Amino acid sequence: MSKKLALIAFVVSLGGFLFGFDAGIISGVMSYASPEFQLTELQEGWVVSSPSFAAMIAMLFSGRLSDIFGRKKILLIVAFLYALSALLSAVANSYEVLYIARMIGGLAFGAALVLAPMYIAEISTSKNRGKLVAIQQLNIVLGFFAAFLSNYFFNKYNTPESSFLTDENVWRYMLGVELIPALLYFFFLFFVPKSPRWLYVKNKPEEAKRVLIQIHGKITADEEIATIEKNSSHELTKSKVSFKELLKPGLKFLFLVGLVIGILQQITGINAVYFYATSIFKQTGIGTDAAFSSGILLSSVSVIFTIISMYLIDKTGRRSLLLVGTFGIAFSLILCAYGFQKATYQLTTEKINNLNFENSSKLLTIENTVFTNDLDFKNAAKSALGLAVYQKNDGAILEAATNINATLVLIGILGFIACFAFSLGPVMWVLLSEIYPIKYRGLAIGIIAFINSLISSLVQLIFPWELSNFGNALTFFIFGFIALIGFFVMLKIVPETKGKSLEEIEQEFVKA
Repeated sequence: MSKKLALIAFVVSLGGFLFGFDAGIISGVMSYASPEFQLTELQEGWVVSSPSFAAMIAMLFSGRLSDIFGRKKILLIVAFLYALSALLSAVANSYEVLYIARMIGGLAFGAALVLAPMYIAEISTSKNRGKLVAIQQLNIVLGFFAAFLSNYFFNKYNTPESSFLTDENVWRYMLGVELIPALLYFFFLFFVPKSPRWLYVKNKPEEAKRVLIQIHGKITADEEIATIEKNSSHELTKSKVSFKELLKPGLKFLFLVGLVIGILQQITGINAVYFYATSIFKQTGIGTDAAFSSGILLSSVSVIFTIISMYLIDKTGRRSLLLVGTFGIAFSLILCAYGFQKATYQLTTEKINNLNFENSSKLLTIENTVFTNDLDFKNAAKSALGLAVYQKNDGAILEAATNINATLVLIGILGFIACFAFSLGPVMWVLLSEIYPIKYRGLAIGIIAFINSLISSLVQLIFPWELSNFGNALTFFIFGFIALIGFFVMLKIVPETKGKSLEEIEQEFVKA
């Protein structure tokens, strides 16, 4: 694999880094923005999830637009939207401006998540396609790592003695720093070539050959050209594609496979855990500072296991990684549920007196009461303090009251993140970029990504409500049970595609 090929794949998938950064940064932002704008739980959920709703629109149309105008042109628009979103988010003066700015970013990452794996698959060879497409997932988790690290330092230096960072402005800097990588992404995209397989479909074989030689060198390029030309004439004679064609016997099974994996990737709650990581760790009673630093640990695990996935995906195959990872996800989530189920909550007089915020004495109304679940305790604390005061100080309150095996919950969450990072995270995008013929690829991936984003946004939207109404234990158990069902479904239907060219995959799985 040439260094040029790896570099191109890395640049194209920087949209994934920005998605990960945005998703990770918001978990720290809401600790400050929510009290400032006095948001309800549903409003907080909407600020977090609104980019995913916008992403659905982008995912539905970006693939088809890239079929018409080219992958590169649409990616340049994506980078511009990322930069605009970061700028507007940082200067938002109301709840409405904040979620609209984030929806602009949602349009960007919706398109980026569809186009990057598609483009990378089209410039890769069968020997390295898996690991190259997985670079997008690596960039996503690197974005999470950068976001949690950024949040940690912003939170650390936001002290009462600081005149630069305050509770009122620190979240603006958290969001605004995303402008830097967004502008770099926009700049580097100008040096990326057009997709050679897209050029063939557009009847530009000479330009496609030049790009392949530029990327791979003449020997490998000649092999790729021979493989593509066997199939390109057939692609060019096809009529305009429509959704109905994806439901024809030749494609229906592959569309079902993509749909199942696309739904399962998000319905197990991965983005709820990422987006609300700081809040979740607060639930364990480890405190606000420890919650922010635990986010760094979480993102570090993501990076490590994504790299492991990149090493294994072209060796062990896509199917085995998916199955092992999904079973591990189910086990880890159920372990979290068990840990939360065993927790108790109690505020003694001494602990209440040690709480250092205004009106903390109102908690004396529930002193020495033992609560056997987080739901009853949080409702009692909110009733005593009021929602706004509780939201601003929930980390300190839960740290004082919680008696839980925090290590067990942390192991469960990190296990979930690790299993996701080497299975559903990268493998879904690899499979989607492989199993559909190029003529249908933009449409099929766009529809599946649309549904994937819909599930993601719904999970994010209702997650705060679930924690408030179902409690931590039942919420995590539901996610774990869904993952277990998904394991058995994938055991039945998921094919193996490793070591095959895109054209060979089409001949094997797509029936006339």
